[in-house]
Amino acid sequence: MRVRAALGTAVTLSTLTIVFFSDLSSVSGQTKSTHPTRPDELEVERIFGEPSLSGHLSRGAAWTPDSRRISFFDMPGTGKNAKCEIWVLDALTGERSRLVSAKDLEQASRSSSSKPFQALSGERCPISGYQWAPDGESLLFTWPRDLVWFDLKQRTRRVLVTGNADLADPKVSPDGKYVSFLRDHNLWLVRIADGEERELTSGGTEELRKGELDWVYREELQTLSGYWWAPDSSAVALLEMDERSVKQFPLADFSLFSGKIAMQRYPVPGSSNPRVRVLVVRVAGNEPRSMDIGDEKDIYVPRVSWLPDSRHVAIQRLNRAQTTLDLVIADAGTGGSSVLLSEKDPYWINVGDDLQFLKDGEHFLWSSERTGYRHLFLYALSGRQLAQITKGNWEVSGLDAIDEARRVVYFTATEKSPIERHLYRVGLDGAGFVRITREDGIHQVTFSPDSSRFVDTYSNTSTPPRQDVYRADGRKLTTLNENQVAALAAYRLSPVEFFAIRSHDGVLLNCSMIKPPNFGPARKYPVLIFTYGGPRAQVVANEWAGTTYLWHQLMAQKGYIIFSLDNRGSSGHGHLFEEPIHYRFAAQELSDQRDGVQWLKSQAFVDAERIGIWGWGYGGHMTLHAMFEMPQTFKVGFAASPITDWHFYDTIYTERYLGALPLHEESYLASSPIRNAEKLQGKLLIFHSVGDDKVHYSHTLALIEDLTRTGKYVEVITLPVQGHQLSDSAAERWLWNRVTQFFVEHL
Repeated sequence: MRVRAALGTAVTLSTLTIVFFSDLSSVSGQTKSTHPTRPDELEVERIFGEPSLSGHLSRGAAWTPDSRRISFFDMPGTGKNAKCEIWVLDALTGERSRLVSAKDLEQASRSSSSKPFQALSGERCPISGYQWAPDGESLLFTWPRDLVWFDLKQRTRRVLVTGNADLADPKVSPDGKYVSFLRDHNLWLVRIADGEERELTSGGTEELRKGELDWVYREELQTLSGYWWAPDSSAVALLEMDERSVKQFPLADFSLFSGKIAMQRYPVPGSSNPRVRVLVVRVAGNEPRSMDIGDEKDIYVPRVSWLPDSRHVAIQRLNRAQTTLDLVIADAGTGGSSVLLSEKDPYWINVGDDLQFLKDGEHFLWSSERTGYRHLFLYALSGRQLAQITKGNWEVSGLDAIDEARRVVYFTATEKSPIERHLYRVGLDGAGFVRITREDGIHQVTFSPDSSRFVDTYSNTSTPPRQDVYRADGRKLTTLNENQVAALAAYRLSPVEFFAIRSHDGVLLNCSMIKPPNFGPARKYPVLIFTYGGPRAQVVANEWAGTTYLWHQLMAQKGYIIFSLDNRGSSGHGHLFEEPIHYRFAAQELSDQRDGVQWLKSQAFVDAERIGIWGWGYGGHMTLHAMFEMPQTFKVGFAASPITDWHFYDTIYTERYLGALPLHEESYLASSPIRNAEKLQGKLLIFHSVGDDKVHYSHTLALIEDLTRTGKYVEVITLPVQGHQLSDSAAERWLWNRVTQFFVEHL
């Protein structure tokens, strides 16, 4: 099969249509909806246009080291007079003041060779980011290739690092004397006092990374950094990642005549992972010392942290099967180690971020899902469990702060409802449990360094996210960003209804529904099901879902019912709710979705002959399973960036749930929708970007090959430059106009 890609060309084969576009500016008008709307109805152009109907949060928000103020980017003025600045909000008085003027930022950027950073919607800021010095008297301005130190009292700037090489992961040392950063696959230091640079590690290459993470650790273990400062700034612990045995995958840029190829280290199931060592290097200078993490080399090291004494390093060691997680304590001076505790799970272990060592040097907090739900535990440094701090049939979703003086812990959890997230407080002994946040919805909090106050980023299905400041006891102090979007009132938005249905085997499954604005129970409506379905995610949540929510409202205005169901495997309901997907993707998930469809068909207002489904990523994978395995039920489907064959996906995610190859080959075959493509009967639209570095385009190509062989017709549209998610509004408008047309035409 040969397909020639040209600008705006549709290539029709016997089984599919493939549409390629390389210049979106020339086609943006071609895909505009042909269905006129009322003034109070949404259009794709408005949803993905400016000003955003989701508003904008204050970017770069950070607590000052003294816990009194919050700094943030602001753009005072209007139009061409608006200039990016850094402002601060006094948490107690609500007073706002300029911290760094636009002139100061522009002067600081003159030495930078990097392009301006788009910090605020439609505008560009002269710097890409900033960090506070520990004493609160200076700021570190950052660019992709430059670092500048700005003295807030003297209003002076000093260039610390500049050049043509890219920098990454800059950090100010805890004592405020150094800035560390990654360059040329090594860890570097620059002394703030005189700008002296030096390599802290040597010998780093693309194949042997020193303090630099690879793609799969960031993506699948959510490891945020590859190095960590000791609390007293005497040393740095870092990961050394040996990538030499990891397979490389080519990512082609077809927007260039040269067909530029970028190679990505991407381990697939059954192949080699990066081999990882934990090293400690002294700032005063010495050879990095390797920490003993055991004889087994084919492991993961998802988390590393220092103990308060700056002499010991806590290393979380996860076996490749991801069924055993050991907390290893290593002596930073000798490298010797011992296992403090171990977690074991017959299914898999979800790595958390809740390990916190208390400053008393005698205790630490640890979270575990051993009860079926993630909860917090207090341990002595000897490894003896002292207390289970939280308990119940709900899960802790994040440890937010510890106030050791008051001996209380602040955490986010699903205790009120799995579709919400709230902030709670409890004593270190498990007493005094209380919910702090009150408004129904999703709360994400950021505590001040002294744990006395927090910024609450809050939203619900009808309220775009806003930022407010509270005392730790829940008393509101002031508002950072109200983010009222007045334009939303102009549109007929339907409420999101939440409810639960019971599966055929008796499990309650949370659902949501959006009905058309002029809903009449005597009419019959087509249904569009939105799904994700995979682990570590949920779609039924009382939060603002941005453009996805607005597009669903657009479709509701066109007469569709929008329905979602969180099947087993989804997050928010505890580890027990996830476990049924072990060794088999899309069986339990599709069974639960089938129960949802049966409930829909029992409703008098549902047209059972017009049910469609769509999803992105794992949701695209679920859409294919539904279209192929329930062809009598689903008439139309849209699968975006779908996973079609689990042999093509990465090791960490896939082996966690499906097991190792070749032992569990049948699990991979049964979990891949591609094997049932010949059963397709309905209309199917597939979108996949050639530049997708998460779900490679090979997934869709493999499906196309199978569809071609079985004589099934689908429409495939693609873009050459975009990644897994679309990154510009022109691409979004182009895609979602076509998706809208597709459902209107066929559903």
